[in-house]
Amino acid sequence: MSTLNSGMRTVDVARHTGYSVQQIRNLERDGVLPTALRTTAGYRRYGEIHLRCALAYRALAVGTGPVEAKRIIRAVHVRPISEVLDLLDAVHARLDRERVDLALAKRAAEAIAAEPIADVRASDTMSVSELATALGVRPSTLRHWDAERLVVANRVAARGIRRYSPAQVRDARIVHQLRRAGYRIDTLRALMTDLPRGNRSEDVAAALAARDASITARSRALLDAAAALSAVITLAANL
Repeated sequence: MSTLNSGMRTVDVARHTGYSVQQIRNLERDGVLPTALRTTAGYRRYGEIHLRCALAYRALAVGTGPVEAKRIIRAVHVRPISEVLDLLDAVHARLDRERVDLALAKRAAEAIAAEPIADVRASDTMSVSELATALGVRPSTLRHWDAERLVVANRVAARGIRRYSPAQVRDARIVHQLRRAGYRIDTLRALMTDLPRGNRSEDVAAALAARDASITARSRALLDAAAALSAVITLAANL
């Protein structure tokens, strides 16, 4: 990488970072990269700090998403180092909360899915308000889950009053735990469709394992981003 300490063209930075030429220009436009120098002919020339910023952004975007990644890199250029570290600490704290919630969701889903359901009687059903109180959610949340086909309650007689069977209560408890672990409604909708075929526990376990892998990948990306950001901060201090 002999071009690192000399004037790099846009294509050089793109090749070293895995971005396209247009993406590098966009990152400069968005303030992720410092403004490039221009030759007398108007061509951009980048230095090592531009390369390190692009690499830091790439890793941060995996770890925390592109919006927050841009915010952090921009802060490196204009804010005190303490404020940059605050932003990074907040990202790590969110991932830590996700890990805690995921661990709780794993234990809860395993326990709930293993509950035997036998000798179900009409008196074992729950109303919307009763189930909402048991879960600690609003009744409107249960109605939303019903509308999204996550947990569909039975309708009683012509009045259409919702009643939840023990199996549906169990499903609601699983959905509640997975929502707390960060699962989106559309992901859960696909996951919960196999309940009548009895494949629930395996699907839930697979989804939780995928979530675990995602958190691990983002944590690793943040580790890579921290190294790249440290290089950016050092280079910026020496400019």
